[in-house]
Amino acid sequence: MIRWLILWICLATGAKAQVTIDPDRSVVRDGWWSLRVELALSDVTPYRVFTLDNPRRLIIDFEDVIWEGIDGQKLRSGDRAMALRIDPLHSGWSRMVVDLAEPLNIVEAGLRGTGAGADLTVVLEQVSGEEFAAAAGAPPDLGRVALAAIDRKPFPPVTDTDDFVVVLDPGHGGIDPGAERGGLNEAELMLTFAEEVAAELNALPGISVVMTRDANTFVPLFTRMSVARAAGADLFISLHADALVEDEARGASVYTLSRTGEERAGQQVVERHERDDLLEGLDLRAQGDQVAAVLMDLARAETGPQGSRFAETLVSAMRAEGVYLNSRPRREGRFAVLSAADFPGVLLEAGFLSNAEDRAVLQSAEGRARIARAVAAAVDAFRDQAD
Repeated sequence: MIRWLILWICLATGAKAQVTIDPDRSVVRDGWWSLRVELALSDVTPYRVFTLDNPRRLIIDFEDVIWEGIDGQKLRSGDRAMALRIDPLHSGWSRMVVDLAEPLNIVEAGLRGTGAGADLTVVLEQVSGEEFAAAAGAPPDLGRVALAAIDRKPFPPVTDTDDFVVVLDPGHGGIDPGAERGGLNEAELMLTFAEEVAAELNALPGISVVMTRDANTFVPLFTRMSVARAAGADLFISLHADALVEDEARGASVYTLSRTGEERAGQQVVERHERDDLLEGLDLRAQGDQVAAVLMDLARAETGPQGSRFAETLVSAMRAEGVYLNSRPRREGRFAVLSAADFPGVLLEAGFLSNAEDRAVLQSAEGRARIARAVAAAVDAFRDQAD
């Protein structure tokens, strides 16, 4: 099959595309007893957010963000942010520091992809000085050595059996916490959920499970695809729980790669990865990007419909398990982790951390179990269809 033309895609060693800030759509402003940070980014990128005491300040670290032409003071509006400055860190990371005029704790933090890039929202609310001091503190730092160790992490061995290989991808991790709301952290929650899904899948005969991470560590997006490829993935499932500014959105939904996403993803893969790693037995260095893109499109013509078929199966299985579904449970999106051409993939939004009812479901072992059982049932049915 066409999909077997494509072999390994390893994490690119060349320069990564840098993320820019749109100052016209970014602001650090006062709210009602609160402070709100809204940053418009050109793309999704790892970040982390926390507070420090003595003096009180909000810290937001970013990877691959360039701040040229950005005047931090012009982003401020109000009195709760006394000053704002940008400092370089290490290994491509930079830091935004917001000096706080009063004790304010983080109650919301989330990075949401949009058609134009990504929007980061951080909301802080007034607390006592004692409460601020108790919550303040930097997470474990990820320095140059740790970043290098991530890039060199060995992939799982290629599966030698005839098992149907499912790769589970718990979203975010480490310095990229994902959405945070109501005391829940998306990265940690999705790792727990992935382990529960893996247990359901491992109970099925003929199915092997590989996880892109098994701890609260940072794994770059394209490394996740490389892990799946090295494991001989037959199906890739990325697990997330988003948070929106409003809390009305509720319910699980399943994403596949959009047509626009396919075109952009094809370009990104060709740009970010060595051309001779894209296709088995072919050296693309003399062929040009167009050849790689065409062959990837041919492979995706097979795996794309397979991913859509699994997505429909998963929605039906969740409905049968009584999982509360979003009003539009089948969606398409421009997700980097779905851009692989040689195996079908979906992104499962298990619910919204911004919605209190969804949070209650995701905090509950039984609530997560219903979704996990649905994933296992869908995988079992999809595997039978593929045989």
